[in-house]
Amino acid sequence: MTTTMVPADPTVGGRHGWRIVAALAITSTTGYGTLYYAFAVLLGPMAASLGASTTAVTGALTASVLAGALMAIPVGRWLDRHGGRALMTAGSITATALLIAWSQVQTTGQLYAVMIGIGITGAMVLYEPAFAVIISWFTPDRRSTALLAVTVVAGFASTIFMPLTGMLVAHLGWRGALLTLAAIHGTVNIPLHALTIRTPHTAAPTPTARPEHTLRRAAAGAALRDPGFWILAAALIAHGAATSTIGVHLVGYLTSRGHPATFAATIAGLLGVLSVTGRLVLTGARRRIRVTTVVATVFAIQAVAALAMPFTAGTRVGAIVTVTGFGLGFGIASLATPALLADRYGTTAYATIAGRLAAPVTTAKAAAPLLAAALLPHGGYHLLLAAVTTACLLAAIGMRFMGQSRTDRGEHDDETG
Repeated sequence: MTTTMVPADPTVGGRHGWRIVAALAITSTTGYGTLYYAFAVLLGPMAASLGASTTAVTGALTASVLAGALMAIPVGRWLDRHGGRALMTAGSITATALLIAWSQVQTTGQLYAVMIGIGITGAMVLYEPAFAVIISWFTPDRRSTALLAVTVVAGFASTIFMPLTGMLVAHLGWRGALLTLAAIHGTVNIPLHALTIRTPHTAAPTPTARPEHTLRRAAAGAALRDPGFWILAAALIAHGAATSTIGVHLVGYLTSRGHPATFAATIAGLLGVLSVTGRLVLTGARRRIRVTTVVATVFAIQAVAALAMPFTAGTRVGAIVTVTGFGLGFGIASLATPALLADRYGTTAYATIAGRLAAPVTTAKAAAPLLAAALLPHGGYHLLLAAVTTACLLAAIGMRFMGQSRTDRGEHDDETG
């Protein structure tokens, strides 16, 4: 019999649960640092070595993100049925091998193939499976703290790995840098996933209990029939598109306003630190205020910041203030989403439901910067920032409606989904 992703009793999430949290905080940091953030540092040297344009090479990262989006749904189903240990261990082994293969690519076609593979393995080892494991281990009163611990630590992945990758490239070249990153990834992530991840014990089913697969299917189907799910999806799609667009185009925008490239890059680097700040704000505020209200407020602040950029970002102080306002919401959705899904739909089919939500959101994050780049020659950065402002405002409205629709459903039974 497979093991359902439902805690057996309130004691779940004890000492071993917190060991799992510590392990996932480390592996998520290493995973994002090596599989995602290193790409930006390697972009220039790779393009020069492969004799390709930076646009063509950047497309490989887009392909990687889209591949991860396509894997979100089947990965979610696997997690609900079998737990995370085998999946995350296999993903770590494969990702390490792909980092080695990445260091040996000779053509853009080979780069695309490797990056698609990395996108697939990323879906197996990064936030989505980590959150599913945590949701299965912790009761609601401890869940938010466990999720916060992982996201706060992993929020520094870019802060750690982008400078590290730059140093490795300077001393070893981009191929040697990737081999070193592969060694780090394999040494850290493979044993932690293999030896630490466990599926919590569950209570034995009663003779009249419905089969677990039937309960999962019913819970997933109920979520898809709930208008609140689609409101949440629309809000997160809009917000994901806005944040990914700013993440990619912020440096270009600030330099277009006359700021030096070093200043623009430094200010853009604040986004990673600010994402941690936003998560801390959410965790502290949710003790007194509904999560959807906090998130909607932060999304609205981002809309105001984006709207103000054309008027204030020409000065250094104005740029810092507006980027800070926008950055507060940069990582808040990754912490709020698992809490919202588990609270609303229970944990029986959590990973399946989360996968169905992650697929379109991740696709929007991958596609939006490309669409923004295509629009820049026609409307400039003013049109881009207007679109970002609108998207954040729509996300805030959607999140507010999501909170209101929650009261119509009543309390949801965490044991049955």
